[in-house]
Amino acid sequence: MGFVSRRAFTVGTMTALTGLAVAGDAAAGPEVPAPVPREGPETRGMWLASVTNRDWPSAAGLTAAEQRAELTDFLDVAVERRLTAVILQVRPTADALWPSPHEPWSQYLTGTQGRDPGWDPLGTAVEEAHRRGLELHAWFNPYRVAFHTDPTRLAAGHPARRHPDWVVPYGGKLYYNPGLPEVRAFVREAMLDAARRYPIDAMHWDDYFYPYPVAGEEFDDDAAFAEHGDGFDSRADWRRHNVDLLVRETAQRLREVRPGTRLGVSPFGVWRNAATDPRGSDTRAGVQTYDDLYADTRTWVRKGWIDYLCPQLYWNIGFEPADYAELIGWWARVAEGTDVDLYIGEALYKAGDPKQPAAWQDPAELSRHLALAREHPRVDGHVFFSGREVRDDPFGAMARVVADHYRTRVRGRRRPAQR
Repeated sequence: MGFVSRRAFTVGTMTALTGLAVAGDAAAGPEVPAPVPREGPETRGMWLASVTNRDWPSAAGLTAAEQRAELTDFLDVAVERRLTAVILQVRPTADALWPSPHEPWSQYLTGTQGRDPGWDPLGTAVEEAHRRGLELHAWFNPYRVAFHTDPTRLAAGHPARRHPDWVVPYGGKLYYNPGLPEVRAFVREAMLDAARRYPIDAMHWDDYFYPYPVAGEEFDDDAAFAEHGDGFDSRADWRRHNVDLLVRETAQRLREVRPGTRLGVSPFGVWRNAATDPRGSDTRAGVQTYDDLYADTRTWVRKGWIDYLCPQLYWNIGFEPADYAELIGWWARVAEGTDVDLYIGEALYKAGDPKQPAAWQDPAELSRHLALAREHPRVDGHVFFSGREVRDDPFGAMARVVADHYRTRVRGRRRPAQR
């Protein structure tokens, strides 16, 4: 999570947004059991981010051969670390890492949005991942268009240029408006094109639906609410309904387009604080997905609208405002009695970062997370953010996880798509 948020990849603002970064370590958390390697199926994943060239490709403008070599090297790293899945970001900013008929080629490949890179990254990733016995989850950001607010900087013919009424500038960025049915239909079909073309194992969404709040700014969807908000008690309820529709409609279409391919979501780790809603977690997060991103993730699990959930539990054990131990138990209880797989998003990028609390200065912190998860049978695996840290492991935290928990390769643990 970056200094804009995890998915903007400038590590800092996300924790600032939650109001959690300034707090120190709390008193010692619960006693953590000793690590016990799991021999049976489980999901062991890593995110591989393309936005801002965070992980891959390492720079825009590499040759096709260089890009391909970097990609396959990451897949080899996943095998070496005994992972089972790679979650590859293929639509970072309303663009594509495959020859999409709907949106331009991503600028993170060539440096120029719309320029053909001379190869098919997603098609290659699926083929090479499966060759290595890995799942390939295609990761999409539904509504983010650009890290600026000037549509003229987008590729000629970009949908946001052809439909300026679809976009909203907010917080220095440009977003599609989730309140417009035509936008929802477009982004759904743009994403589903990848599932139609390739045997991906899952469609994966990150934590962005409506954008994270920006102090002093309002997301301008007045006209959309006036036209489409009849029957709702509040704009917040209407916004949540819009996001619910994207989830349900995409799930239904995915079942038609590629039966067996799953829909997974990786939301910010706090649905609601208990002080806001007694059903919420015993946390004090400054952002709540239900209230601020209008993503009712708990309902999606309880009603089985998605196939897996991977909440970003990016805090240490004993961190008082948002204790990892509290949140892993809360999400396990939410998933109990459902057919939704529960994976836990792990903040590998925090390990050894001097800006982080003292717990993150111990390379065993993440290993303790996995040991604690063994106490919750509903936890089906873990996903690490992100590829660069999995590969380079400058602090040794990933090596500790592998030594303690991933001593042998296993099959991924997944239920069939249910929807």
